[in-house]
Amino acid sequence: MGLIRQETVGFLRWLSGQWTKKSEGVSVVRNSKAVLFDNNPGRNAQTVGIARELGTDIDLIHEPSVGVVGNKGDSQCYLGVQRKVEAIQECLRQKIGGGGEQMRMRLVQPEYTVATSDGMRNGTREMRYSLIGREVTHDTVCEHLSASGLEGTIAVVACDKPPVGTLSALLEHDRPSIIMSDGPIRPGTDSVTKERIDIITGFQVAGSDDEEMKKRVACEACPGYGSCGGMFTYNTMQTFIAVVGMEPLHMVSPPSDDLRRMEQFPNELVTHLEKLIELDLTPRDIVNRDSIRNAMIVSMAVGGSTNVLLHGPEIARAAGFGNFAEDIMSFEEFNYLSEHVVPVLIDARPFGIYSMVDIDKKGGIQVIVKELLEAGLLNGDTLTCTGETLAKQVARLDPNGPDGEVIYTVENPYKPTGGLRVLGGNLSPEFSAVLKLAGVEGGLENNIFRGKARVFNSESALLETLEKQPEVFENNDMVIVRYEGPSGAPGMPEMLDSTSRITTLCREKNIVVGLMTDARFSGGSVGLVIGHVGPEAALGGPLALVEDGDEIIVDLNTNELNCTEISDPGTLNTRKSSWERVVADNGGTHPSIGIVDSRLLNRMRRTAVSAVFGAGMHPDRVLWVKNLREPVKTDFVPTNKYRAGSGRVF
Repeated sequence: MGLIRQETVGFLRWLSGQWTKKSEGVSVVRNSKAVLFDNNPGRNAQTVGIARELGTDIDLIHEPSVGVVGNKGDSQCYLGVQRKVEAIQECLRQKIGGGGEQMRMRLVQPEYTVATSDGMRNGTREMRYSLIGREVTHDTVCEHLSASGLEGTIAVVACDKPPVGTLSALLEHDRPSIIMSDGPIRPGTDSVTKERIDIITGFQVAGSDDEEMKKRVACEACPGYGSCGGMFTYNTMQTFIAVVGMEPLHMVSPPSDDLRRMEQFPNELVTHLEKLIELDLTPRDIVNRDSIRNAMIVSMAVGGSTNVLLHGPEIARAAGFGNFAEDIMSFEEFNYLSEHVVPVLIDARPFGIYSMVDIDKKGGIQVIVKELLEAGLLNGDTLTCTGETLAKQVARLDPNGPDGEVIYTVENPYKPTGGLRVLGGNLSPEFSAVLKLAGVEGGLENNIFRGKARVFNSESALLETLEKQPEVFENNDMVIVRYEGPSGAPGMPEMLDSTSRITTLCREKNIVVGLMTDARFSGGSVGLVIGHVGPEAALGGPLALVEDGDEIIVDLNTNELNCTEISDPGTLNTRKSSWERVVADNGGTHPSIGIVDSRLLNRMRRTAVSAVFGAGMHPDRVLWVKNLREPVKTDFVPTNKYRAGSGRVF
C-alpha cells in the first residue's frame, strides 16, 4: 500500500482495492480487515443468535458492524462506565434497522477493557502495572475492533491510561469513531474543617500522626463515583482528547453522575457517529499535526499533568507519526511556547483550588478553548468528531467568557507562563526530563535550583526513609529515585505517594526538597519534581552514575538538568566503568532493577521504548508505527496577541 493519505474529507479511500460503497441511508466503507459474514451456517449461527438476543434485525448480519466499548477497573473511576455504555448501546439499537432513516448496520455487544487503580496502588509494587494498563487497553481494544471489523465505534473512557490506550487503538483501526469521557468525581468535604478535599488530600496527609483525621479524610475525600476531579492526568488527557478532536468539547467537564451523560449525550454521540460514517471521516483524518499541537498547547494552558509528555507521543505514534519531536513539536518549540506564549488559565487542583466540576459550572473546557482561539494560540481549522472544525464547534456551543475566578483570560491569566517544561543537560541527554512548573512551590532562585543529591535505588527505599527517618532530609536536597523507569521497574510507576510525603515534609519544616526520577508522577503531584529522566538508569543512563552529595543544578533559563561531578570526563568514565562491572557481575542487569514475576512485566522489561517515544511496549525496543505518514505542515503559528512578537516559527 505505502500511500500517504490526504488529510481531507470526501475523497475516495483506497482500502485493499475496495472503494466506498453507498448503502441505503448511510455511506459505508468496506474495510478489507472487517469480518463480513458470508452464508457459512457455522459463522451465521452465532451471528444470528447475537442479533436475536440484542433485538436487532437478522437480515442485517452481513452489514458492517457498529458497537460500544468501555473502560473498567477496580476503582471509583470506572463505576459509572457500564451504565453509560448500556445507554449508548440502547440508542444504537433503536437507530439500527432496515428503514430509510435508519442505520443499516450490524450491532455488536459491548466490550470492556480492564485496568488497575492508580490511587489504590501508588507507593506499592503493583503500581508497576499502571502505565502497562495503557498498553493492555490498547491491545484489548485493538483485538476487539479488528476481530469484530467495527466500522463505527463509540468509546466511554475513564481514569487516565485506558483512554489513551483506547484512542491509540481507534487511530490504528482508523474507522469512524468517537469518544466520551465518563466524567470526573465530585470533590468531598471535610466534616470538621468544611474544606474541600479529594484523593490528593489523602496522600498529602499520609505522613500525619493524627490518625482520626487520616481516617476522616479517607472516608470523605471521594464521595460518589467518577475519575479524579482536579487537573490531574485524567482531566488533562480528557481535555487533550477533546481538543485533538476525538471527543465533543462539552462532554469533558460534567461530573460522572451528571444526568446529561445518561439522558442527552448518548443520542448526540450516535448522531455524530452516523455523520462520521456518512462522511467517511476517520480518526486519522481528525488527529493530525495541527490538532495534536493544539492539544499540547491546551495542556500547557491548564497546567496539565507531566504524563501528557508520555501520552502525547503515544497518540502521535498511533496516528502514524514516527517521531514526536521531529513531526509534531520540537522540545525547543515546546519550551518556547511554555515560557513565552502560553499562560495558565485555570485555578485548579493540585496547584490551585478548584476542580473540573467548578470548570463545568463556569461553562466547561469550551470556555478555555474559545479564549485560546480568540487569542491566536490554536488553529481553529482542524477537524473534530462532530464533523465541524474546532472553531465551528466552539461557535455552535457559544460558551461564556472566562469568569476571572476559576477560568482566567489570556490577557490576565492565572499564571503568566505555561505549566510544563522539558529539560536536557548531562542528566537528560535524551531531552526527556519533564517538570510541572505550575506545581513548583519554591526552591527556584532566578529560575535556578542548586542542591545536593540524596540517592535511592528504589521508591520503596525512599518511602521507608520518609516514614522512619524524615529528619535526614535537609534544605535543598535533590532526591534521586532510579531504576524505576519503563524497563527498570519495570512499568515506570508514578510516585504520588513519595511526592505527597515530600510536599508535606517541606511545608512542615519550611524547607525545599526536590525529587528527580526516571519514573513518572501523578498529575496530582506538586513540588520541584522532575520525571522521565532518560536514558533510564537500568539502561545505563547518567542517572545511574550520580552519587550522594553530588551537586545537582536545575536551570530553567537554559532548560538543563546537570550533575556537576559527571560533567568531568574523568569522573564520568570512572563511574561508568564501575557501573558496567556491577552489571557484568550480575549477568547483564543491575541488581537494583525491579523483580519480574509475570509475563506482562517481562514483556515491559524487554520491549519498553524511551519516554520520549511514549514508554510503550514495542518489539526489540523499536517504535512500531502502522502506515507511517508524513506530517502536513500548515501556515498556522501559535501566537499570543497580547504579547508582541510571540509568533515564532520553528
